[in-house]
Amino acid sequence: MRYYIIAGEASGDLHASNLMRGLCACDPACDIRFWGGDAMSAVGGTPVRHCRDLAVMGGIAVAARARTLCDNLALCKKDLAAWGPDAVILVDYPGFNLKIARYAKKQGMKVFYYIAPKVWAHHARRVENLRRDVDVLYSILPFEPEWFGERGVEARYFGNPLVDSLAEIPVRPLEGGPRIALLPGSRQAELKFLMPRYAALERLLAADERFAGYRLTLAAAPTMRPEDFRKYLPSNSKMEIVVDRTRDVLASSRAAVVCSGTASLEAALLGTPQVVCYGFDALSWQVARRVVKVPYVSLPNLVLGRLLVPERLQEAASPEGLFRELERLLTDDSVRTAMTAGYEELKTAFGGPGASRRIANDIYEQVARI
Repeated sequence: MRYYIIAGEASGDLHASNLMRGLCACDPACDIRFWGGDAMSAVGGTPVRHCRDLAVMGGIAVAARARTLCDNLALCKKDLAAWGPDAVILVDYPGFNLKIARYAKKQGMKVFYYIAPKVWAHHARRVENLRRDVDVLYSILPFEPEWFGERGVEARYFGNPLVDSLAEIPVRPLEGGPRIALLPGSRQAELKFLMPRYAALERLLAADERFAGYRLTLAAAPTMRPEDFRKYLPSNSKMEIVVDRTRDVLASSRAAVVCSGTASLEAALLGTPQVVCYGFDALSWQVARRVVKVPYVSLPNLVLGRLLVPERLQEAASPEGLFRELERLLTDDSVRTAMTAGYEELKTAFGGPGASRRIANDIYEQVARI
């Protein structure tokens, strides 16, 4: 059968690649065409666009690239119509993928949505789009099926695929240390907000003799290049930039500063104490404050329903604020012990590996019935 898969960001590329492996195991003769990144390309299939050309965020960034987004939508619709897949599998990336879901459904295509959009946090109106345009919705967070079910959308939960990726790919610890991991995200707007703060944080740590010996290690997404980060750093910066080895960096670090997103779960599952930070340009932040309806932004806190991981947002994500959180994580054993105990609760909630294969098998069975 023919599967058309769209992943627009680095985390989606990772999860989609594991889903592709599951589809190939269920359906060895399958033909896959996709929008994604290097992880998906390593599995096989036919790439259409690389996700590095798709990742944008925030009202300002989207407005600036509206023409590119429109061009990508037009290209995707034309390619879908020409190829005629048996199933369209949309992976996260809701701003783009929900528009494709609407188009594909109108064309009579079977539409699956993998990694349910976080409409419980914002854009609740998208629930109607999901109900109308998606045949099967797959959740990767244990609290989501109940939330969607109360609103008339069936969400199937088979576990979290991040457990699969951590189980399948061995960690290769970095040499040297001790280390502090810095995760700046994979979108240009995230870098613009966080990198100047990380540069200032480096100066604060170097000025404190307790931490001067730590190696600051920046974990770059596979869609990024070292020069994307160096332009924010002073010429005398000693920050190490490591591309496409996020889990190795996290596993090799005593603590981490993490841009909110999937990486916060990755740090938790690896057992690395962390502080989560996030922010926007001033206008986008004012908009976000009015539309976001959840008490926390980090996934570990949302899954557990309590504040386990400290969150530093917008003005609170100052270099001084991040330094104070790192100080606690690096020097207070009781803080570290409480956080790692909470991580064990997360692991129990997510269960063992195999989610990607179970979801792939469910998709295959749905398509085979057509």
